[in-house]
Amino acid sequence: MKYAQLGATGVFVSRISLGAMSFGGRGSQVWDAVGALDVKETDQLVGAALDHGVNLIDTADVYAAGKSEELLGQVLGARRRDVILATKMTARMASGPNDVGQSRLHIMRSLEDSLRRLRTDHIDLYQIHNVDPITPFEESLAALDDAVRQGKIRYIGASNLTAWQMMKALGVSERRGWARFASLQSYYSLAGRDIEREILPLVNDQKVGMLVWSPLAAGLLSGKFDRDGTSDGGARRARFEFPPVNLERAYDVIDALRLVAARHEVGVARVALAWVLAQPGVTSAIIGAKRPEQLAENLAAIELELTAQDLAELDAASALPVEYPGWIQADHTARFPQTA
Repeated sequence: MKYAQLGATGVFVSRISLGAMSFGGRGSQVWDAVGALDVKETDQLVGAALDHGVNLIDTADVYAAGKSEELLGQVLGARRRDVILATKMTARMASGPNDVGQSRLHIMRSLEDSLRRLRTDHIDLYQIHNVDPITPFEESLAALDDAVRQGKIRYIGASNLTAWQMMKALGVSERRGWARFASLQSYYSLAGRDIEREILPLVNDQKVGMLVWSPLAAGLLSGKFDRDGTSDGGARRARFEFPPVNLERAYDVIDALRLVAARHEVGVARVALAWVLAQPGVTSAIIGAKRPEQLAENLAAIELELTAQDLAELDAASALPVEYPGWIQADHTARFPQTA
């Protein structure tokens, strides 16, 4: 395994981390499709990940309605010290008017509930899971800072924010002297490169860690899908179109992935993950798995070095169209280059 510094902190996390969305939820249509692993299967997968050097495990209170956290807390045991334990809050967890969002009330309740389910006295990376359009950042960040000072949280992070929302939050923390977001968790894959417009430049400039979720676009880039359909009719991607993608463009990407994979004599998924890890600003790619052998195949991406030709071919198949003001800024730089 290889490791990278998490933003501006002194903490190092594995370049590939384990996502716990597949833990728990058996009997639910949604969570059965994701994985719905039981305690024995969860223990095997966590053990295999730790044996391969993974030290960051990411979950959320909403995954399987809390069962993911419960199973993870149950199987970690003495291995808790070996793990950078990350979880998230924001989603509705009960029917009450205050059981959702990022108010001080809901943050404190959610934190205590997660600590109980995870069987730990602290969470290493506590993340807001999405934007809260009601609660100002001042209230949310003050509550998170209090929890950091109490020792219940080591670092705070965010997920699924826009660049301007993240920058506003960082500004509030800077002005108030509060704990700042150490990381941002965003969707990024060869089938969805939207964060390259604003978010990746932000995390590079502000020294924020970038944790990538769904680097295989929920299995679309796993090698099971092509223009003729899927070889695995039970795959989650075949049942739920999430995250949304432009399928025609994605098929072009898959064609390019197959060519590169054949050149290296590896699987398509390994190439797709290696591409994400090769992008400047990416700290760690979060992978989900149902079986130890699937996990091992994905973890092997850490050893795959893509050539300049590989990267150029994948970029040509997946590059975003240039949008304003990007095109006029690029034109200006080309016309009026600066010299030292």
